[in-house]
Amino acid sequence: MNTDRIIAFVMAGGQGSRLQPLTAARSKPSVPFGSRYRIVDFVLSNLVNSQIQTIYLLVQYKSQSLIEHVRKAWTISPLLQSQFVTVVPPQMLSGQHWFQGTADAVNQNINLIEEHRPDRVAVFGADHIYRMDVRQMLAFHRERQADVTIAALPVPLAEAASFGVIAADPEGRIQGFEEKPASPTPMPHDPAMAFASMGNYIFDTEVLLEALKACRDAGETDFGQHVLPRLLRTHRLYAYDFSTNRIPGIQPYEDQVYWRDVGTIDAYFDAHKDVLGADPAFDMFNPEWPIFSSNYQGPVAKLVGGEIRNTLLGAATVIHEGTRVRDSIIRRETVIEEDVELDNCVIMDYVRIGRGARLRNVIVDRHNMIEAGDNIGFDRARDAERFHVSPGGVTVVPMGQLSYYARDVRDANSRGRYSE
Repeated sequence: MNTDRIIAFVMAGGQGSRLQPLTAARSKPSVPFGSRYRIVDFVLSNLVNSQIQTIYLLVQYKSQSLIEHVRKAWTISPLLQSQFVTVVPPQMLSGQHWFQGTADAVNQNINLIEEHRPDRVAVFGADHIYRMDVRQMLAFHRERQADVTIAALPVPLAEAASFGVIAADPEGRIQGFEEKPASPTPMPHDPAMAFASMGNYIFDTEVLLEALKACRDAGETDFGQHVLPRLLRTHRLYAYDFSTNRIPGIQPYEDQVYWRDVGTIDAYFDAHKDVLGADPAFDMFNPEWPIFSSNYQGPVAKLVGGEIRNTLLGAATVIHEGTRVRDSIIRRETVIEEDVELDNCVIMDYVRIGRGARLRNVIVDRHNMIEAGDNIGFDRARDAERFHVSPGGVTVVPMGQLSYYARDVRDANSRGRYSE
């Protein structure tokens, strides 16, 4: 049995500028997803399910929402000192600056590596929706006697120009890196596909420490741009084929290798469609590989009346008579009044939608009051005057103000008492 000591650094400082306005007041990993999760919950669940439970979450931009979520949702066991998820903001121990890049973020916390003295260090991103058994990547790393292993996602050659591409030999040993190449190098066993870097790395600890020192001496800051190209000249770097990763409990109807970059409004909106339906591409219910999140203590959803089709309902949601909801996700403590129509919408927490309102292809962020009779998603020009409209035609109603929400929504309905 493998007894490697492993710690993980999760890069959760993403500004998420392409997800505006959902990231106007929160970092990208803190953006809600599905009926009860945050984006960061997926990488943390993957690590914990893989028995990697010494986890440092490196935060930076607009981090308070993420800090509160982790504090309330991710207490593993205070009795076991090696099992924790701890938020680490920039400590400025080595200089008066914030994290300047992924390598600099780990470099500023090099004392944590030296304190734990692990055999290996996992450095993972926090910006994607996926399931992954990291133990299988670790087994590949050991079998190849690799110094560094990079998780690689096979993508069609025609789409590879949008990614950082890894050129590898048939055994997976990396031969080179190509940043958004016009002519990507195909995978050795499939000329129609290319390896795209997922930004998830496993390092042998001594290799990482030496690389970070060289990086610091050279004034360099990033793993992808600086550390890995330098190590390629002197060390054994391998690409782990993510398509070989197998998760227990995956249903036959699911996408067996699910990974989505939700970095834009349209990609984020489309990924929600993958969790809907009788046979979803990504089934959130998997007792053998659960996605963990907050331990919400409120009541269950209440359906007073209406017609609900292909929709996920969050806890403590109330839906009134005459409502018609289709192909939508409604998060917790939301009130849908009488005769509302929702079609292909994502309604976040603590929202009230007034009587007779109609919404189509709309994201409503938290703490909002949609006025009675309002129409959103039917007139793009009018919507653009009031809200943000994505290139794909998704209208986003930005986060509302807490004081407005508290006066007109929570107090009026005795809701919000269990909120984060």
